[in-house]
Amino acid sequence: MRPVICLVTDRRRFDGDVARLVAQVGHAARAGVDLVQVRERDLEGRALAELVGRCVDIVRGSRTRIVVNDRLDIAVASGAHGVHLRADSFPADRTKAMAPAGFLVGRSVHSVDDALRATRIGSVDYLIFGTVFDTRSKPGRAGTGTAGVADVVHATPIPVLAVGGITLENAAEVARTGAAGVAAIGLFANPAISLDLTVAGLTRAFA
Repeated sequence: MRPVICLVTDRRRFDGDVARLVAQVGHAARAGVDLVQVRERDLEGRALAELVGRCVDIVRGSRTRIVVNDRLDIAVASGAHGVHLRADSFPADRTKAMAPAGFLVGRSVHSVDDALRATRIGSVDYLIFGTVFDTRSKPGRAGTGTAGVADVVHATPIPVLAVGGITLENAAEVARTGAAGVAAIGLFANPAISLDLTVAGLTRAFA
């Protein structure tokens, strides 16, 4: 099974350089990444809309889809392909009703109860569950381990992506939970490993 691979942006990994972030998104699209979640929560609206528009432009013609963290208004206005909702954000069914046809709606979940609630409400195309392993992106939050992923996967028919401390070394362990794929920040920001090799490694882990 080919995994769904999601790159979550963090321009701080590039010392705040938006041009380098956009270049990373372009490289990700060429490497075969499926989703890019633009997660720049401290950007004000105009700057975020500009960034999203540049990301949409650079992936045009590829399989990659751009989703915007929690800002439906900016996602729609900028021509993004979807929105990714926080666990405590707007109901997905209301979001879907306001979005264009074919618009992706994802949601973060942190427990089986969250996943069951998302399933009951409906209108969600995928879930991102974590934190799975300890990660610097979520300091102080203990990882659930792969058992937590498996519990969520078995609780819902919605595709589940695992997030938090994902590496090429532990990706096969994640794959054995039945997860549909992975989402990550740091995994894609390692200058020692190209995006092509990262995507290839993840694909092998889920094969």
